[in-house]
Amino acid sequence: MDQAMPIDDITPRTLSAVTIRWESALPVQEAELKVADGNAPIVDEANYAIAVVGLPTRLIGNDPQALAKQIKGQAKLKRDGKKDIKPSEVRVLPRDEGLVVMILFSRTSEITANDRQVDFEAMIGPLELKQSFNLSDMNYAGKLEL
Repeated sequence: MDQAMPIDDITPRTLSAVTIRWESALPVQEAELKVADGNAPIVDEANYAIAVVGLPTRLIGNDPQALAKQIKGQAKLKRDGKKDIKPSEVRVLPRDEGLVVMILFSRTSEITANDRQVDFEAMIGPLELKQSFNLSDMNYAGKLEL
């Protein structure tokens, strides 16, 4: 019977392979098209999407929906002085190279350049993940691309 990975099975080497990226950003989408990545997660324009890539597949256990529900209840995008943005959907996608978790946030909660920084926080199984995104670094062709 598969179970979620105990925290002591997760090594620094395991975590060094984990990437957190703003999947819905136009440069990321263009790069995935350019390399013809058939495993690239599909993102619709109604959502901001954060992808957590390279997680050990053992985190999924027997129930990907339970993991998705746990992540949805814990994840958020934080901005100074504004209400946190909670996920509208979470997709757990097993891949040969590891687990991909897509966390979708509705664009009805607008993020603008005036926010300056957005912090992503999530619990995925026993892992507490945090990533800050400096919005001034997320301009592409003169436009904020999220």
